[in-house]
Amino acid sequence: MSTFRIDLEYDGECFAGWAAQPGHRTVEGVLRDALTAVLRAPVDELRVAGRTDAGVSAAGQVVSVVVPEDVDCRRFVRALNGTLPTDVAVRAVTVMPDGFDARADATSRAYEYRILAGPKSALRRRHVLNISWQLDVAAMRTIAAATVGRHDFRAFTPTKTEHIHFGRTVRHCDWEERGDELVFVIEADAFLRHMVRVLVGSMLLVGRRHWQSDRFVQLLDGAPRSAAGATAPAHPLTLVAVRYAD
Repeated sequence: MSTFRIDLEYDGECFAGWAAQPGHRTVEGVLRDALTAVLRAPVDELRVAGRTDAGVSAAGQVVSVVVPEDVDCRRFVRALNGTLPTDVAVRAVTVMPDGFDARADATSRAYEYRILAGPKSALRRRHVLNISWQLDVAAMRTIAAATVGRHDFRAFTPTKTEHIHFGRTVRHCDWEERGDELVFVIEADAFLRHMVRVLVGSMLLVGRRHWQSDRFVQLLDGAPRSAAGATAPAHPLTLVAVRYAD
């Protein structure tokens, strides 16, 4: 038996998220099918670092799985990519110590949310939020900085939730100007469902001067979901990295 770390990227447009769901196309479902086909045997539970929602992409997803035999990693990558659909790609496979868990062992996850303010882009339409509003970027950067640290983020996740604890530690949070795009970058120990997208939706209200900055900051103390802004669309969001201790 061997424990593998699989580094994965995918375009989330045509997936109903990571988690397998009957009757829906999911990343977990197609990866499991590919693993079963290549290994010619069913695989145990797939452990994923970040359970992305429908429409969310990943450039740095990590999955761990125990396989029943020793496999040459380079050949395994080629075999999996030859079996997977074109919107999923295995970037690397690494043999890990027994007990490695892609989810439990992760120390942080990092996401990016891309906004294009101005004329629309035909090539980037699937991965940016195209807006026509003027934004107060300085104010948005100020409230992003206030998000760093340990906070109660229950305002930024659906009221009906499986989460019991809502405290999360944000290590980095900022808005970066990259060419004609404005990119929200955030890294935290873990995330609640929809957390990044509700943060973006709420920060945009400050950027459009519909809210004062203080109104956003008050949400970080465990305010109800109804006090926060709308959930921003999923397609501009990408899981870009997962960090581990080693």
